[in-house]
Amino acid sequence: MRHPSLEEMQALTPIATALSQLDIWIAARSTPEALLWFRLQCQQISTAKQERDVYRAMGMASRKLGKQDLNLNSDELAEAGRLRSGFDPSGWSVDMAARVAFILASYAGDEAQFARQLDSIADSAEINELIALYSGFPLYPAAVAIEHRAREAIRSSMRPVFEAMAHRNPYPMQAFDEAAWNQMVVKCFFLDSPLWPIQGLEQRNNPALATILIDLAHERWAAGRAVSLELWRCVTPHLDVLGDAELLRVLEQGSMAERLAIAKSLPGHDNKIYRLCQQQNLITAAKDQSWQELLQDSH
Repeated sequence: MRHPSLEEMQALTPIATALSQLDIWIAARSTPEALLWFRLQCQQISTAKQERDVYRAMGMASRKLGKQDLNLNSDELAEAGRLRSGFDPSGWSVDMAARVAFILASYAGDEAQFARQLDSIADSAEINELIALYSGFPLYPAAVAIEHRAREAIRSSMRPVFEAMAHRNPYPMQAFDEAAWNQMVVKCFFLDSPLWPIQGLEQRNNPALATILIDLAHERWAAGRAVSLELWRCVTPHLDVLGDAELLRVLEQGSMAERLAIAKSLPGHDNKIYRLCQQQNLITAAKDQSWQELLQDSH
């Protein structure tokens, strides 16, 4: 199969462009026999538009293609970003990419039917198929029609399934309303799932979320449990609305990592919290660490 040129890909529909790109990545990491199987499945699914073909191909993907990581290089990740802003398949495997391709190939132009099919696949999928299904949301058509299924992902008690939607995925940032967004962020603290891989955390931060998280912090303090330092990332920007009592407590009694988290998320300079952070030499130190590094240091 000849891969299309850049000009040819730009002339394709978004679904065709995504399928072509997934084919390129899979072709570079598969044997000729495995690649032939993958392409025949895509052709059959695209032509027949039968759900049973999608189920069968998704179920056989790991056995036929293997589970090795894609390990996309910087150029390939840049291509991913051109498919959709924020699309990040850096953690994908070959069989994940194939499963997403099969779902894309099944689209027949009917958004409602596609949403029903996605529900049907999800209801019968095993965990690795679910992870692939939810990871592919940035590439799917019918973004509004499938939002209810995305909300099912963030209700999941299975952390890998939840993180397939919540982490490195631009769909929640762009599609969820405030209630669904806040539910997703709060759920992270109950699943012990980090916030730093969530896209759009600062842009979608809101006072209602901060209020919920302040209440959560008090509940955990009362129970003698630790509070994740990432919680303050969502609270500190709203200190003008919520007050600074909880932040003062952390600056006086919290760990160094917690105090650095507050300093790193301060929205401005002209307040008591900023001056206290300066006195403790936290401002400069916080700038030198990523959220991922701060979280690692706290463990």
